[in-house]
Amino acid sequence: MSSTINLGNLSVSVFGESHGPAIGVVIDNLPAGKELSLDKIYEFMSRRAPKKDGTSTFRNEKDMPEILSGFYKGKTTGEALCAIIGNNDRHSSDYDSISSLARPGHADYTGYVRYNHSNDLRGGGHFSGRLTAPLVFAGAVCAQFLEDSGITTAAHIYSVGNERDREFDPVNVDKDILNKVKTRYLPLIDESADEKMRAVINEARENKDSVGGIVECAAVGVPAGIGSPVFDGLENRISQAVFAVPAVKGIEFGIGFEAAAIFGSQNNDEFYTDGKRIKTRTNNAGGILGGISNGMPLIFRTAIKPTPSIAKIQNTVDFIKNENAVIEIKGRHDPCIVPRAVPCVEAALNIALMSYFC
Repeated sequence: MSSTINLGNLSVSVFGESHGPAIGVVIDNLPAGKELSLDKIYEFMSRRAPKKDGTSTFRNEKDMPEILSGFYKGKTTGEALCAIIGNNDRHSSDYDSISSLARPGHADYTGYVRYNHSNDLRGGGHFSGRLTAPLVFAGAVCAQFLEDSGITTAAHIYSVGNERDREFDPVNVDKDILNKVKTRYLPLIDESADEKMRAVINEARENKDSVGGIVECAAVGVPAGIGSPVFDGLENRISQAVFAVPAVKGIEFGIGFEAAAIFGSQNNDEFYTDGKRIKTRTNNAGGILGGISNGMPLIFRTAIKPTPSIAKIQNTVDFIKNENAVIEIKGRHDPCIVPRAVPCVEAALNIALMSYFC
């Protein structure tokens, strides 16, 4: 089984299952001759790796990609760039006793129906968050192409539960702050929020529960004129890529749903020129008008649901016996997906933006 996204000329296919021997990605139509830093790719991917502070799963995967094609003597060749990532820390026996029980919040039942009762249920199979590792590889590759065009992207934890970080300055966010949040263990603008967010996550873990939050993402250096109206707008491509992250439940650009409660005179971003560039004094639109970039920072936020795998006893069904049942999920699961979702959302943005340069 593989899942493919086609954005313009760029095609990204993700394949594999959570407890199979490996997962991987194929990226088609990247420009040839681009030097890629493997160290930068590994650094990007390490941000998605499980933490060792109780805020994430104890599954210990190194996530070292092995590039099989499309890369030679340090450069892209123009052939499809294919990489695989081994699954080396599998505890498949954790799923033996619940193989026919629909885990609430998971795609066990829907996948069972969709794929004629043949899908791999261990760890969620192809529906697992494990498949974000190859997505992040693709985003890390695209980031290096975007850098050549002067585009910098980053994301941070906007909220966990009811605890919030500061938001990116929608008008003045720059690449310095974007690069800085990437270096922080919990990617935050205001590091004083760290302790409060950890407390929320630890409380959920101790209660055998989980907690969700919001990731805010930004891109600077995106020139005006990128995108198209109606079906192929910049928001459309970004949204399609971002929803490849299984935990995503919603997305908003600029001030998003707040725009529904204010007047047009408050929502409209007034234009001006500084003599060199046309800008807007506010950025309620999030850098996009009519599906096309306007040259301001691109800003969006995405809602991340609580981890569905929790240790509490829950009601469910046995979808093979068609009987009511109860389930108690064992294994190693994140009490909060949000910190590890940050580079995944950033990677999805990179893929969407890169599609305009292929």
